[in-house]
Amino acid sequence: MMSTQTVLILVSIGLLAGILSGFVGVGGGIIIVPALMYSLGMSQYGAQGTSLFVLLLPVGILAVNNYWKAGSINWKFGIIIAVTFVIGGYIGSKLSLKISPYIVKLIFGIITAYVSFRFIMSGYNGLTND
Repeated sequence: MMSTQTVLILVSIGLLAGILSGFVGVGGGIIIVPALMYSLGMSQYGAQGTSLFVLLLPVGILAVNNYWKAGSINWKFGIIIAVTFVIGGYIGSKLSLKISPYIVKLIFGIITAYVSFRFIMSGYNGLTND
């Protein structure tokens, strides 16, 4: 059984990823993977597999099959994020269409730069600590 806190984190990830997907066209890998890793301590592969599960039918059915065979998908997490991702996507697209595309571009760039920096530092720290 999942704790209420875990469910709330998963709902937040789904809504955030959905809102950003609808808002700037991102969500899966750039939001869900780091969110699962940093907020719930999932492994890189577990987070990737669960993120692909969320996008299973439209994007990654063959990739999900590989992660499933390797035991790297958390199905419960994926279902909660997928349901809330749909809701967030609706909200994000509504917000995005109400503001200047230049503001959307700026927000997209900031999100991408932040996530890139976090992953670069995480990879560098992992290499230097081995």
